[in-house]
Amino acid sequence: MPELPEVETTKRGIESHVVGKKIAQVIIRESRFRWPISRGFKQKVDGHIIRSIARRAKYILFELDHGYFMIHLGMSGSLRIVESKTILKKHDHVDFQLPTGKCLRFNDPRRFGSVLWLGKHPMKHALLNKLGPEPFAKEFSAEYLFLRARKRKVAIKNFIMDNHIVVGAGNIYANEALFISGIRPTRPAGKVTKTECERLVAAIIAVLKASIEMGGTTLKDFVGGDGKPGYFQQTLRVYDREQQPCKKCGTLIKALRIGQRSTYYCPNCQK
Repeated sequence: MPELPEVETTKRGIESHVVGKKIAQVIIRESRFRWPISRGFKQKVDGHIIRSIARRAKYILFELDHGYFMIHLGMSGSLRIVESKTILKKHDHVDFQLPTGKCLRFNDPRRFGSVLWLGKHPMKHALLNKLGPEPFAKEFSAEYLFLRARKRKVAIKNFIMDNHIVVGAGNIYANEALFISGIRPTRPAGKVTKTECERLVAAIIAVLKASIEMGGTTLKDFVGGDGKPGYFQQTLRVYDREQQPCKKCGTLIKALRIGQRSTYYCPNCQK
């Protein structure tokens, strides 16, 4: 599933191609996504200029003069800038035709993504109004994380993956950040000290920034808006490295499942 760095990479890749451009025509070949595309969607966006695009959590928001629409990549979706006459691939479900001869093409094999009209007040939408802070926002601090974690018995890994606490710490990045901060993923959130929260917040920010700079993590088939894969996978310290030596101390990496998610840690470096 594309995570925050992959979505940010996509957003950056398409931004210069679409901002300031008119949507000449939307071509919808398939509307049955996780949330179906509304019947009036085409009429709302055809002929309107994309004023700006932004990312909130794993949602990409497109601002028009009279409202916003939002795209979520789901589990397997991708947005690519291609020539309008590019031969269609299987699962190329939606095209946003641009007057430049290019189009923004949404491909989604599993159809778990979504293309939704939000209106003039996007942050009031039910999918957005209860999200936690962005990891790069000043609100996401050690003090904030420490206070939110008090008396919580949930494993710290699940805690930081909760989008109501902070957005963007998906499974890969939660594993990596916990290793960097030296915290075992099974530790109850309420048992994490303020000093450890300082390390953890710094690690979450660092690992997400590093992944964005490298174009995201390609584990199966993710590509950015330019069609290129991400390379952060080559720097992974613990994720998907079960029974391989820790890059820091040489101890074999262990694996377990927490909340149905694969979890990796070094039994020596993480306490």
